[in-house]
Amino acid sequence: MVIQFNADEVLQMAEQIEINGAKFYRYAAELKTDSRTQATLLDLAAMEDRHYDTFTEMRARLSPEQREDQVFDPHQELPLYLRAMADRRVFDVYADPTERLSGLESMEDILYLALGMEKDSVVFYIGLKDIVPAELGREQVEAIIKEEMSHISIVSGRLRAIAER
Repeated sequence: MVIQFNADEVLQMAEQIEINGAKFYRYAAELKTDSRTQATLLDLAAMEDRHYDTFTEMRARLSPEQREDQVFDPHQELPLYLRAMADRRVFDVYADPTERLSGLESMEDILYLALGMEKDSVVFYIGLKDIVPAELGREQVEAIIKEEMSHISIVSGRLRAIAER
């Protein structure tokens, strides 16, 4: 059996990854005492929230064909599976966050960690793009990739600003 996803399923994963990313940045902000650092991390969390909204809007505009299930799922387990994929691929909400962030990291350390996770998300979506047929919304997956690449640019810009200080 060939597994294919539709744009709706990929956008569900994208929404979960954005939720997870926002949680990461908010948790990092809680660990910091410097108000400027906290504000930057909360801005990044808000960016993830905006991307969540973007992906939700994209899902709302999908055609019925782009929402059609591609696998037999009599027990409606696919959404749970997709969430698990999203959680474990990029921002693993099941991992103890203290294992990633001790509170001793510099802002630069946090941003490098975030940059790695953003890059992982792009790689994840590039892999998914090949299993979403064109007629089922491959263009939406390409739009997700562009959105995630903008995250990389933003985080990289924050890192450059730190280096220039």
